Amino acid sequence: MSCTNSPEAVKKLLENMQSDLRALSLECKKKFPPVKEAAESGIIKVKTIAARNTEILAALKENSSEVVQPFLMGCGTKEPKITQLCLAAIQRLMSHEVVSETAAGNIINMLWQLMENSLEELKLLQTVLVLLTTNTVVHDEALSKAIVLCFRLHFTKDNITNNTAAATVRQVVTVVFERMVAEDDRHRDIEPPVPIQGNSNRRSVSTLRPCAKDAYMLFQDLCQLVNADAPYWLVGMTEMTRTFGLELLESVLNDFPQVFLQHQEFSFLLKERVCPLVIKLFSPNIKFRQGSSTSSSPAPVEKPYFPICMRLLRVVSVLIKQFYSLLVTECEIFLSLLVKFLDSDKPQWLRAVAVESIHRLCVQPQLLRSFCQSYDMKQHSTKVFRDIVNALGSFIQSLFLVPPTGNPATANQAGNNNAGGPASAPANSGVVGVGGGVTLLPAFEYRGAWIPILTVTVQGSAKATYLEMLDKVEPPTIPEGYAMSVAFHCLLDLVRGITTMIEGELGEVEAEGPSVTEGASSQSSERRDEQAASDPMDQETAVSRAVWEEMVSACWCGLLAALSLLLDASTDEAATENILKAELTMAALCGRLGLVTSRDAFITAICKGSLPPHYALTVLNATTAATLSNKSYSIQGQSVMMISPSSESHQQVVAVGQPLAVQPQGTVMLTSKNIQCMRTLLNLAHCHGAVLGTSWQLVLATLQHLVWILGLKPSSGGALKPGRAVEGPSTVLTTAVMTDLPVISNILSRLFESSQYLDDVSLHHLINALCSLSLEAMDMAYGNNKEPSLFAVAKLLETGLVNMHRIEILWRPLTGHLLEKVCQHPNSRMREWGAEALTSLIRAGLTFSHEPPLPQNQRLQLLLLNPLKEMSNINHPDIRLKQLECVLQILQSQGDSLGPGWPLVLGVMGAIRNDQGESLIRTAFQCLQLVVTDFLPTMPCSCLQIVVDVAGSFGLHNQELNISLTSIGLLWNISDYFFQRGETIEKELNKEEAAQQKQAEEKGVSLNRPFHPAPPFDCLWLCLYAKLGELCVDPRPAVRKSAGQTLFSTIGAHGTLLQHSTWHTVIWKVLFHLLDRVRESSTTADKEKIESGGGNILIHHSRDTAEKQWAETWVLTLAGVARIFNTRRYLLQPLGDFSRAWDVLLDHIQSAALSKNNEVSLAALKSFQEILQIVSPVRDSEKPEPPAVSVPVPVLLGNLSGPGLSRPFVRTDSIGEKLGRCGSETPVVTDELEDLKLWWAAWNTWHRTGSESTEPPSSVDELTFIPSQPFLTALVQIFPALYQHIKAGFSMADLQKLGVILHSAVSVPISSDASPFILPSYTEAVLTSLQEAVLTALDVLQKAICVGPENMQIMYPAIFDQLLAFVEFSCKPPQYGQLETKHIANAKYNQIQLFAPAEWVALNYVPFAERSLEVVVDLYQKTACHKAVVNEKVLQNIIKTLRVPLSLKYSCPSESTWKLAVASLLKVLSIGLPVARQHASSGKFDSMWPELASTLEDFLFTKSIPPDNLSIQEFQRNESIDVEVVQLISAEILPYANLIPKAFVGQMMTMLNKGSIHSQPCSFTEAEIDIRLREEFSKMCFETLLQFSFSNKVTTPQEGYISRMALSVLLKRSQDVLHRYIEDERLSGKCPLPRQQVTEIIFVLKAVSTLIDSLKKTQPENVDGNTWSQVIALYPTLVECITCSSSDVGSALKEALAPFKDFMQPPASRVQNGES
Repeated sequence: MSCTNSPEAVKKLLENMQSDLRALSLECKKKFPPVKEAAESGIIKVKTIAARNTEILAALKENSSEVVQPFLMGCGTKEPKITQLCLAAIQRLMSHEVVSETAAGNIINMLWQLMENSLEELKLLQTVLVLLTTNTVVHDEALSKAIVLCFRLHFTKDNITNNTAAATVRQVVTVVFERMVAEDDRHRDIEPPVPIQGNSNRRSVSTLRPCAKDAYMLFQDLCQLVNADAPYWLVGMTEMTRTFGLELLESVLNDFPQVFLQHQEFSFLLKERVCPLVIKLFSPNIKFRQGSSTSSSPAPVEKPYFPICMRLLRVVSVLIKQFYSLLVTECEIFLSLLVKFLDSDKPQWLRAVAVESIHRLCVQPQLLRSFCQSYDMKQHSTKVFRDIVNALGSFIQSLFLVPPTGNPATANQAGNNNAGGPASAPANSGVVGVGGGVTLLPAFEYRGAWIPILTVTVQGSAKATYLEMLDKVEPPTIPEGYAMSVAFHCLLDLVRGITTMIEGELGEVEAEGPSVTEGASSQSSERRDEQAASDPMDQETAVSRAVWEEMVSACWCGLLAALSLLLDASTDEAATENILKAELTMAALCGRLGLVTSRDAFITAICKGSLPPHYALTVLNATTAATLSNKSYSIQGQSVMMISPSSESHQQVVAVGQPLAVQPQGTVMLTSKNIQCMRTLLNLAHCHGAVLGTSWQLVLATLQHLVWILGLKPSSGGALKPGRAVEGPSTVLTTAVMTDLPVISNILSRLFESSQYLDDVSLHHLINALCSLSLEAMDMAYGNNKEPSLFAVAKLLETGLVNMHRIEILWRPLTGHLLEKVCQHPNSRMREWGAEALTSLIRAGLTFSHEPPLPQNQRLQLLLLNPLKEMSNINHPDIRLKQLECVLQILQSQGDSLGPGWPLVLGVMGAIRNDQGESLIRTAFQCLQLVVTDFLPTMPCSCLQIVVDVAGSFGLHNQELNISLTSIGLLWNISDYFFQRGETIEKELNKEEAAQQKQAEEKGVSLNRPFHPAPPFDCLWLCLYAKLGELCVDPRPAVRKSAGQTLFSTIGAHGTLLQHSTWHTVIWKVLFHLLDRVRESSTTADKEKIESGGGNILIHHSRDTAEKQWAETWVLTLAGVARIFNTRRYLLQPLGDFSRAWDVLLDHIQSAALSKNNEVSLAALKSFQEILQIVSPVRDSEKPEPPAVSVPVPVLLGNLSGPGLSRPFVRTDSIGEKLGRCGSETPVVTDELEDLKLWWAAWNTWHRTGSESTEPPSSVDELTFIPSQPFLTALVQIFPALYQHIKAGFSMADLQKLGVILHSAVSVPISSDASPFILPSYTEAVLTSLQEAVLTALDVLQKAICVGPENMQIMYPAIFDQLLAFVEFSCKPPQYGQLETKHIANAKYNQIQLFAPAEWVALNYVPFAERSLEVVVDLYQKTACHKAVVNEKVLQNIIKTLRVPLSLKYSCPSESTWKLAVASLLKVLSIGLPVARQHASSGKFDSMWPELASTLEDFLFTKSIPPDNLSIQEFQRNESIDVEVVQLISAEILPYANLIPKAFVGQMMTMLNKGSIHSQPCSFTEAEIDIRLREEFSKMCFETLLQFSFSNKVTTPQEGYISRMALSVLLKRSQDVLHRYIEDERLSGKCPLPRQQVTEIIFVLKAVSTLIDSLKKTQPENVDGNTWSQVIALYPTLVECITCSSSDVGSALKEALAPFKDFMQPPASRVQNGES
């Protein structure tokens, strides 16, 4: 109101009032002068009020009668325009609350007049509403008059007016009661409300306050009107309808319940007036029976009238909901009536609205609880709650059994003409077409009755349809299925409400203090009442519990009957789900309250739904639980059988499977509904397992059958997974179920997982149920080998696993059942699962973290391990296998905490005998492996000896080779462990030894253990070595190999731990002993071929005889011993007899190296390398065919010794220090190591081996043994390292010996079947490893000489000789004895003919020779000036050697040879010639010059013909090489002619002369000439010749003669060429001449010009006059050539003619010319 009090609002109001009055006076000016005057005086009045008063509004209110008067007069004119204006003005005044009571009275009277004249009816209603709502000035008579006015307007002819009036009446009634509530609130602070007493007289209204009084009078009259009596207070009412009256009553009761509850006057009205009225009005509905003929009844019965009946039910709903506490008796009547209305003889619409009303009650559980307390629990009272539930059940049954009465024609399309109700499909078709597809409507279907399910409401709220149809007069047609759907929701909401309420209260009680335990719940109520009397809190609880039990026992029969029927009839998944949920919650609630019968009844119903119809009964009757299949319940006096499932249900079949029976007959089908029920059952067991008690038997039996039909099979841990049925018609599952199965199996598992939350009693219930199921399944599985049902065993396992925290309470029954019954069962599948379950439990028990932990609780640990030991008494191998697997897994998870369990565990492994089958041995062995790899540290050291023995025994098992091999690996691991934990073990063993020693002394016996005098730790090692030694000579090659490698690796890696004295035993007793045995076995082994390695394994040809297999063992043993000698020399040398041991070892190496087996001999050399501490890397290209042979020994060991060498030896304890310097693999060189005697012994062995092995055979036959390339390579590779040790004493004689061996080695041919691996293809210029090694050996020597003392320098020439001998191989390969070798290109590779005799192939020596040549050149560059080199004529030897390839030139085997020879020659000469010139006087080089001359001559004018395919570019390149030689002559020889023998210089000049002439044999074809002309070469020779002919002073007449002769020959030849050219040109006419002729002429012309140039540069006195005349004589011939056509010739001609101008001079006298 603040807005109307503000000054602006007041100002505006005044202005508006004045303008209203002005307007009024204007309107009434002509017709109604009195009104005009009143209006004008009104304006003055308003102005005066405004002027005089500060509180303007209050003043206006005081004078409101006068202010309003003009407007009332205006209304009196009945002129519409004026009336409207006045009403608007009056409303404005009202809204500002400036109307006093009198004024209000006047206004109402005026409105009444207008109403009677039917003027402005809507405006009137508006005005009344404004008047009553803005203030409370209207009371009593005025108020009643205003209300009657509205009622009167409600019954006019005009529809709009009627509706507006109805709304106004409703609002006005509300306003009246709201005023009363406001009044109460105002007075509450002043005086508290008086509680209602019994029956007070209704007339005593005097006590009521004004507003309350109005409300009272109004409500009383409403009752009068509905009852068709005259009103007391609403005077002037003319007509009224019951429906409207009932609506108003309902709204008041609903909106203002507190008025009736707080004021006894009102509550009295409720009891005395409302209830009787309702009961009276209900009578036609009660008496009416549908279909009863009128004639028979004495008086006609009034028909029920829908609008009234429906409104009555609404009122009843409100009464029960709001005033139940006041009207207990009346409500009993109402509820009984409601129940009656459900009878099948009542009209359909009546039943529908009755069901809707009941639904409204069902969603209020507290109300239902009150019913139960007020009626059902009182002795002589109607059992109202039970009746409601039963009535709903009967109602639902009747809908299925009785076809709906009424007009069948209209019943079907009823839904369409009824806007309010849900539309329904035609009843007979259960299918609605949607876009061509077909969808099933959700519906119930039972014995031919098809009832659709409609969505009528949201769960938990009762939204009614027909109770809301206040505008309908005719009873609506109810769509089919509507009543059923509402009834269905009633049931669901009822169950939901009750269970939620009771469980909530139960929860609170249990939270406050679990005074009501499971035990108490099963006691009788009376006992409990006695107990509870003491404590008020308990008493309250006991009362509550009694109510809960009564509620459940009152409703369960009816609920179960109805729900079972609906479940059977439901065709809709969602509906089924809801029904099942209801059954589940009821079962759980009964369980919590300890009501066993009802709990089992609900559970049985769910179980039945889960199984196929006829199958169910047998299963469930067999169980001991209470079954309901033949009980009947009395509902309302009729005996109703539990309806058994209808077989012709239209459910979709989703699975077909076999029944679980001893003799399965046919198949059974599961529908989707069965699966749904199954899920509910799982849900029930999962969530409410604690309250199931004995029903577990029922639940589990059902689940077992379902699981069987669906074909779920147990998997690890006892969870069930989909598997196929083993026999019979296979289980058929639709995809729908296939997707569900994993979910179901998951829920099944979770169900048993949740058993961990059960208390001990419930858990025992569960386990007993499972054991008895298991016994049944075992009985069924006897005597047939069919698949047994493993459900119980699997679930026993699952239950055990999740209850590990309290395993002791169930361990004995569980394991006892499994061990004694299941594991011994003849059916293998059953047995296997028993073992699986038992071992899983043992494993889980050991891994579980118990409190206290197992290591501190040995009793529990032994309890858990005991069944494992007992399994050894069962003879079935599959059980033993499971036992071993279990041991394996226990080791994997618990090995480190076994402690006292070790002997038992090792015992189980050791108990496996050789005859017990491969798989058992294999599993036992896996256990052993695990022990060795992971658990040696955790066991007592006394067990280590046992472990070694067990491992050794597995090595000797001959069942499975792999196991023997792996056990050797284990021995390695054990040794490694001994090594790492050496100190700890040693301490512990010594402690133990001391204790045993003490005991032995006390008993007076001596300690006997192997290797006794050695300390116990060393004995442990020696035992290990002994075991391995035994295995080293096992008949199986693989075992030998592995054992050998392991033995040596062990001694090599861990020997440092032994006492020093023990090493003596190791060397002589273990190693040399082993070498002797192996050598003996190898030399006597059988040479017969082994066809295959047993079974279908092919044996590589390098291992196909026993001899070859023993050879491998020999290789390994020798390598191992050598390695130990190498790495442990610092330990062995101080032993005293080291040199004897060294000689024995060298002897073994030599005998092996000279054995006729390539593999052994090569390996012997590797061992030789090893003890010299060298191992060369091996290139891929040189590996011979058997790949194992040429791999260096350490790699071999690394690859084959399993877990051996790859393990890094990281040590953390003091053994690391004890090891000192030997921990690393690289040995330390000490002074003792340099003991020369040892090295010369080695050199002698090497020399003997080399000489004997490379000596060519005297006679050749097929069996000749020729050493292999890798062998020779290795042999030669040993030399450099050996040489390092002996170089100080290495003499020339030794060098000779070496040379012989190197030469022989390089000459050895190779077998054609090995050549592809060793030789590069013929075209590649690559050295073989052997050749490289030979060069390396010489290189080492040469380097040593270089830095060595002077006396070693004399070895240089010997090295040159050796190398030059190799260079000769390029043209003349060496012979090897009498052996006939083929050239590699012609050898036929034996791969194709495997058994043809091998051919011997000479190697491609060219690359080797060339590399040797390069070495020679390099070496010569370094050593050219050395005395020995000069004295021994090395340069001459080099030239002599090079002469061979140079003279062969194109005939060399490889073109590269002569090119390299030239290059080398040039290089050597460039270094050697200066040296030769230096020593010219000494005559040491005299014999060299003629050799050089011949060499150059042979090369430059070779007799070999170039190949035909030589390209021009190639030819030119070759020519440039020739040119280089000429350049060398011109640069290095001719300038120093005075220091060089004259004969040599003469030979050079002759050669140049020869080269400068185009010497061309006539035999060449035209084309060849073209290429074969060496123009550049000739030119070079020519120029050199000229240069040396004229530029020097001629020293000898002979030289001058040579030059002159050369010139005249040259000029003569030029003349001839020119003449022939001119001739040919003339004859050829237009045809061009051949190109080579043109080239020739051009060359001649160029030569001429060059000659003239040279002559001019020369001193005139050096030129012979004859020469000049010959030059000039050419001129005419040149002039003749001018006519030639070739431009090239032309340009050359121009150059040749140009110099002749110098001869043009005036002729002198002949005499002078002659004289000169």
